[in-house]
Amino acid sequence: MSNRSSITEFLLLAFADTRELQLLHFWLFLAIYLAALLGNGLIITAIACDHCLHTPMYFFLLNLSVLDLGSISTTVPKAMANSLWDTRDISYAGCAAQVFFFVFLIGAEYCLLTIMAYDRYIAICKPLHYGTLLGSRACGHMAAAAWGSAFLNVVLHTVNTFSLPLCRGNAVDQFFCEIPQILKLSCSHSYLRETGVLVVSACLAFGCFVFIVVSYVQIFRAVLRIPSQQGHHKAFSMCLPHLAVVSLFISTAMFAHLKPPSISSPFLDLTVAVLYTVVPPAVNPLIYSMRNKEIKEALRKLFEQRLLQHQ
Repeated sequence: MSNRSSITEFLLLAFADTRELQLLHFWLFLAIYLAALLGNGLIITAIACDHCLHTPMYFFLLNLSVLDLGSISTTVPKAMANSLWDTRDISYAGCAAQVFFFVFLIGAEYCLLTIMAYDRYIAICKPLHYGTLLGSRACGHMAAAAWGSAFLNVVLHTVNTFSLPLCRGNAVDQFFCEIPQILKLSCSHSYLRETGVLVVSACLAFGCFVFIVVSYVQIFRAVLRIPSQQGHHKAFSMCLPHLAVVSLFISTAMFAHLKPPSISSPFLDLTVAVLYTVVPPAVNPLIYSMRNKEIKEALRKLFEQRLLQHQ
């Protein structure tokens, strides 16, 4: 009997048992979701509407904001609906779609963060070659490579995961559908095939991590050779937002999947999952815009134009 006919829905992990806490989680998630929509939406609008921001760095930032909007929209609305309506179920097709889009968007975001590290490296270590190495065509090709590689990766994972026979119930120990949690429900040794694919993906992710680290080692070496304090400040202001986003993304994801089983618990797993799936899309716009005068100026001009149009 196939998976599709034997299991028609999965039960997601509930945030709380009492109605009051369920409603609290709903309102908390709603506030975070709206903040993410507003922050990323403003960055996308500012970059798209201001020609001064049509540069490689902001092109990649626009892509990052689109991915953040997609990733948080894949998990949070369903979690909010479950908390509001006091239910835990998600359909088989809905679970497969959630896995597909979440893994796709997270994979593309990680590839994009790697490309953004390369962008910062060229801007600081090889500024005279910046226009040549990062022209509009090269940026388009790199962004397409990030999205394309993430798509191929997620097709492989999704097909492998949902072709497994599942006979250990339908309760997923997470507030959204996640591949490791689905694999726990498998009753066949064929899950080793998907485990092998996960190992290959982890090795590729580690390669991206090494590339980011090496890029920043070169960047910091170059920054320390800059004689002026103003040069130091400008270089660090270019790199620190990206470094903060990368650190938040990698540290929470690594702790979620590599923490020792001895300290694992449903509450801790749920908290860590929220940290790496919900918090970054909401916080990234703040990190990138807090000290970015160009984005602030673009938003100011945009608001002024809208006010003038309504007067």
